[in-house]
Amino acid sequence: QVQLVESGGGSVQPGGSLRLSCVASRSIGSIYRVAWFRQALGKEREGVAAIRTEVGTIGTTEYVDSVKGRFTISQDNDKNTVYLQMNSLKPEDTAMYYCAAAEPRLRFLPFLPRHYNYWGQGTQVTVSS
Repeated sequence: QVQLVESGGGSVQPGGSLRLSCVASRSIGSIYRVAWFRQALGKEREGVAAIRTEVGTIGTTEYVDSVKGRFTISQDNDKNTVYLQMNSLKPEDTAMYYCAAAEPRLRFLPFLPRHYNYWGQGTQVTVSS
């Protein structure tokens, strides 16, 4: 089991930046993958960024096309934390952002929500002028 707690959301103007944090209740080195998903009103949950966190891996990262070059996912093993640095924010980035953690499985798809076992409560990001 692992509990995830997100923080760092808020309201910013277009072009602004935010850094989201996801603190895990156990060592992230013991977790297979951690990802950030988002869900806007009336839309399905979509994967934004994922990182392979388990010890011995090189922290492979993946991003959805719409955030490449603007968002960066990273990990701090000492703090059991995964971050999502979001730059050049756009109104279409407005959503509830969720942190999720996955146990190992075959044919893992990093942006498929049902492949993740644990979810945080979410943090709201609003981008508006």
